[in-house]
Amino acid sequence: MKRGIYIVANDKVIENAIALLNSIRLYDPNVLIYLIPFNDEYENVFSTLNRLHNVQLFPDLELLERLTSRVGEIFDRDFLKLPNKMRKLAVWFGVLDEFLYIDTDIVVFEQISETLQHLSKCDFFCCDYHYSSEGLRNIFSPVVKDSIFIDEQLQDVFNSGFWGSRKGVITEDQLYDVLKDCAQHREYFDFTQGVTDQPILNYLILKCFEKRMNLVKPPENAPGSWAGSKHFENRQYVLYDRDQRLKYLHWAGISMRPGAPYWHLWEHYRCLHEPSSAFWRKLSRLVPFKV
Repeated sequence: MKRGIYIVANDKVIENAIALLNSIRLYDPNVLIYLIPFNDEYENVFSTLNRLHNVQLFPDLELLERLTSRVGEIFDRDFLKLPNKMRKLAVWFGVLDEFLYIDTDIVVFEQISETLQHLSKCDFFCCDYHYSSEGLRNIFSPVVKDSIFIDEQLQDVFNSGFWGSRKGVITEDQLYDVLKDCAQHREYFDFTQGVTDQPILNYLILKCFEKRMNLVKPPENAPGSWAGSKHFENRQYVLYDRDQRLKYLHWAGISMRPGAPYWHLWEHYRCLHEPSSAFWRKLSRLVPFKV
């Protein structure tokens, strides 16, 4: 059985991708990691991550093009502006039997691939407090309550930046059928804050994945992970929520730049394998990058 991690990136997010991979390899030097190109501008980020951390390119580029094309046909541009945002859905048809998907605006504080052990009890897991802190915001509109999903199901909504599943739980045809359903019911979703794939992915999971798990709920009781939470304690570049070590930190919705929450922690992981001065010379040539 092949287990590993998928990321989606292009050259625009190379600094974030380096920080993420530096943190992953610090705790897990051998886990398989595959890069799914967001678009055709990925040669720099791929060559860098391959050289530094043996990241492999997603081998079925034809699948990515097919999926992107089908998504573009299914959704109007004023509904889903960037079909490429849905390329992460290719993970269910890739080379890994069990996998984590991780956004590049994350750093991890443990051997994160160990979370895949939870797939012995579920078909999908996440690890965040969106359901309690944000409710349905940035996912669904109130119209879905009772008419589409019951309250128990809506307690499983999640942020789409960190989650795990296994190959073959759904087929490509099933995926496209769900996406067509979404395209016909824009009123189900909350896109008011500029999110893109997250509402669609939540709909897919609640509709098609019966065995779901959120690691912040019992019995795991994992801590929070959002960089907008100000109370985390930095102990030698590992964050703690009171006495509980975080699994990862996610800068969801936060522009990464000097002064951003936990900036110095991010900078530490970005510069693990090069002097900080070299990083700052690079950064001075960049505009602030959105993560």
